[in-house]
Amino acid sequence: MKKSSTKIIALCLCTLLAVSGIAMTAFAQNSDGNGADHQEKPETVSVSGADDAGVSKDETVYVLAGADGTVQKIIVSDWLRNSLGNAAVSDRSELTDVENVKGDETYTMNGDGMRVWDAQGNDIYYQGNIEKELPVDLSVSYKLDGKPISADDLVGKSGRVTIRFDYQNKQYETVEIDGKQEKIYVPFAMLTGVLLDDDVFTNVEVTNGKLINDGSRTVVIGIAFPGLQENLGIAKDKLEIPDFVEITADAKCFRLDMTVTLATNQVFNEFDTDSFGSVSDLSTSMEELTNAMDQLTAGAESLKSGAESLDAGAAELQTGAAQLSEGLDTLASNNDTLNGGAKQVFDTLLATANTQLAAAGLDVPALTVENYAQVLNGVIATLDEDAVTEQARSQVTAAVEARRDVIEQQVTAAVQEEVAAQVTAAVREKVTAQVTLAVRNMVAEQVIESALHIDKASYDAAVSAGQIDQEMQEKIETAIEQQMQSEQILQQIQTQVEGQMATQSIQDTISVKTREQMQSEAIAETIAEQTELQIQKIVSEQMASEEVQAQIAAAGEGLQSIVALKASLDSYNTFYLGLKSYTAGVADAAAGAGTLKAGTDDLKDGTSQLSAGASELYDGVNEFYEEGIQKLVDAVDGDLNGLTTRLRATIDVSHRYKSFAGASEDMDGQVKFIYRTDAVE
Repeated sequence: MKKSSTKIIALCLCTLLAVSGIAMTAFAQNSDGNGADHQEKPETVSVSGADDAGVSKDETVYVLAGADGTVQKIIVSDWLRNSLGNAAVSDRSELTDVENVKGDETYTMNGDGMRVWDAQGNDIYYQGNIEKELPVDLSVSYKLDGKPISADDLVGKSGRVTIRFDYQNKQYETVEIDGKQEKIYVPFAMLTGVLLDDDVFTNVEVTNGKLINDGSRTVVIGIAFPGLQENLGIAKDKLEIPDFVEITADAKCFRLDMTVTLATNQVFNEFDTDSFGSVSDLSTSMEELTNAMDQLTAGAESLKSGAESLDAGAAELQTGAAQLSEGLDTLASNNDTLNGGAKQVFDTLLATANTQLAAAGLDVPALTVENYAQVLNGVIATLDEDAVTEQARSQVTAAVEARRDVIEQQVTAAVQEEVAAQVTAAVREKVTAQVTLAVRNMVAEQVIESALHIDKASYDAAVSAGQIDQEMQEKIETAIEQQMQSEQILQQIQTQVEGQMATQSIQDTISVKTREQMQSEAIAETIAEQTELQIQKIVSEQMASEEVQAQIAAAGEGLQSIVALKASLDSYNTFYLGLKSYTAGVADAAAGAGTLKAGTDDLKDGTSQLSAGASELYDGVNEFYEEGIQKLVDAVDGDLNGLTTRLRATIDVSHRYKSFAGASEDMDGQVKFIYRTDAVE
């Protein structure tokens, strides 16, 4: 048992050196026989309260980023696995705008700040938003002919292009190792997928990755382990663990589709540190591994030598070709099952997406493998809040503008009414002044006659001659004012004013002056301004209406779901295309092996092919031994105890990191991050 576990440790470290090996190991751990993705159900543990027993959290974090990796939005999708069918499930999370995306179960907040879902025995699927620093920063930089350049400036240019993905691990724990406090980073495997159009990119090369070409596109799959070099304490001059991916290619009229990067620590979570053996066992395993590679290298060299001998090599060629053909035929026989299973999963995902779109009331073509990206991009564009708001404003404005003539007539009538009122008030003021003056003269005549028995003309002459003293003048004036303020006189003035205002001549005067003012340039400008203000007021009122605001809000809520849906489909599409390219390569290899087998009777051609193949095999095995196994042996030689301690610490830290948005301390779970960068076009 100990020997087996130590071999696993050694082989794990070897696997970190072989990019394709890492990718296929991760695929094998997460795929069933039919090629459909699945995940082992996490072992569940009890949390606070019996209702939470058997609950675990499976979390996917979607990171929407710009072409340079700058984070624009983070959407988190959580799956609470209710394996025991509990009626209620408690969950701790930092998410906001939480929404149940797959059912009608609701939640309440308890006194401990936890959500208590009314699960009714079901699993819970929900998503929400969060503003929080990611555990791994992704940055994408570009060069043209060796000089740095921004993504926007690179569009449409031609030359030798470099695209580099750098990953900065920020998630660590401080652990005591050999009496020292050291940072141990959560060991994330960063798997980046890029599709390069062969019409744009040629002579593609990748550092820390693999290339697959389907005849029209090159699939680039890169892998890196940021922070693992520091965790294991291995010097880079002995063994360099990749922490970046770099693509170089000749570009013509540069453009680039979006890229997808998967970050997961599940590769290390598959290991159990309790199964690690002793240092001596690990040393023995390393020696056995070295001896095995020596034997394999020697065997390849013998095969190469044998192929160069026509007589002795012919029989070996025939036997080897038959075995190779049989093995590849067996492998190729699984191609249809793999492709069919992957296609079935894709069709199921698309059918679910079609159902969700229809339920949301979106009238779009049925999603297929070929059209889903174009259709969903169109939906996202139409559901953008700014676009929806602008479209609503345009429609409302057009409807209001269609009634401009009516609105202008209403404004003109209101302005004319106001102008007429002002003219009438001015005429009334003038008539009132005239009537008041006439009545005052009459009252003065009566007061003077009563007091002095003379008429007003004689009184005025006497005042001018100084024959009436000041006291008498004041008495006369007071008496006149008292009379003018009497109810009788005031009523008389009012009656006369109204009588004159009702005359045809006065009404004609008001009409003429009103028309004159209505025809003035100032009034025309006032009508135009008031008409425009009224139109803007009506547009604003309608934009603020419940109906329009409800439409805008619904579009915003739908946008988040569509973005998350497309990111999920894009992630699977990258895997799907890679699988198809892989199975196509197996089929080609099987066909070639069949041809080789059929041609073994032709000794000259057969031995020539065997010689070339054996030489390539020898070179490949020797390179893997020198660059992989031997580097590993040299890197850990003499410090196996330190390596074991650091590897155990790395795996323990990985086991403890199980959620980004938060989880109950005792709740088991796992988390993966999917970064999507914008297209450069």
